[in-house]
Parts: sequence; C-alpha cells; structure tokens
Amino acid sequence: MLADKTLFLRRLIRNPKQVSAIAPSSRFLGRAMARGLGPETGRVVEFGPGTGSLTRAILAAGVASADLTLFELDQTFTTALSAAFPGVRVLNQPADRAHDHVAPGVGAVVSGLPLLSMPAPVSRAIVASAFRILAPGAPYIQFTYGPKPSVPAAVIEEFGLSVEQTAFVWANLPPARVHRFFQK
Repeated sequence: MLADKTLFLRRLIRNPKQVSAIAPSSRFLGRAMARGLGPETGRVVEFGPGTGSLTRAILAAGVASADLTLFELDQTFTTALSAAFPGVRVLNQPADRAHDHVAPGVGAVVSGLPLLSMPAPVSRAIVASAFRILAPGAPYIQFTYGPKPSVPAAVIEEFGLSVEQTAFVWANLPPARVHRFFQK
C-alpha cells in the first residue's frame, strides 16, 4: 500500500490534470463501488484504475481476474497494474474507445475517472462508450466528490439514464458519493 501511495504521489506531481485527485481511493470507497458485484456479474470493465484501489475491491468482491478489463491512460500506472494483477487485462487506452476493445454484454462498468474536470465532449464520449458495451440493465458505477452526480444532466437526459446514489463514503479523502446509472 505504501508503494501505491508513493507511485500515486509521483504521478500526481508529474501530471496533476490527468491524475485529478489528492489521494488514492480508500478501501472503503472501493468496497462501496464494488457492492453488488461478484462472480455472477460476468465481465467487468474499470475506467481509470490508477494504482488499483478499486481494482482490488472488484476482485475481492469475487469478479474473476479473467473477467476484468482495465482502461488506464498513464503508462506508468498501466505497467504497475499489469504487475500487480496477473490475469487482469490492462489496456493503455482511453475509456472513450472501450467499445473498440471490449465486446458488448459487460455486467458492469466501474469508473474512477474525474468526469467533472473533463471537457463535456470527452465525458459524454466516455459515458457513451460505457453504454455501448454494457448489457441491458447493467450499471455504470461512478463516484464523485461533489454534491451532484458526475455525469452531466444533459448526458443523463440524452442517454435516458436513471441514477441512484448508493453510498456516501466519509472514509475517503475527500469524502465521496457513489452513483449507479442505468439505461431506462
């Protein structure tokens, strides 16, 4: 865990806009994000795993390594994730192109991406890609540090999404809300 925090700090200093957080996600946030996932979920995709805090929770929930695909832009994180999680597919690719690399029918997409700090067309493309690969009724799970869902209202409306807040995690720096989005 200390190695994860050191790696996170080095990457934050080198590229703060891309990392866009002040600390790695806590194990409590990881558990809240992975709640309801398990072996029966099937394939799961994670956007922006960073040092793997959420990845650990997804695997601990019972998702098989072979059923997990990670999309990470930072090559240093990608290399570390590949070493830390044997059997997990780790791609150094943008999340908005997930549909180019993953077949439809995914049981859940878990995202640690800072959608609110991205340009609107980029965040829209990420959500669009997620729903292109998700199975009908499967959730897009996203956390945010703010009071509102991190998927913009216009995107929620455009894609006909419903949203529910499933957790508020005080034991995270900063505290975070977890939302699940479903296509109606």
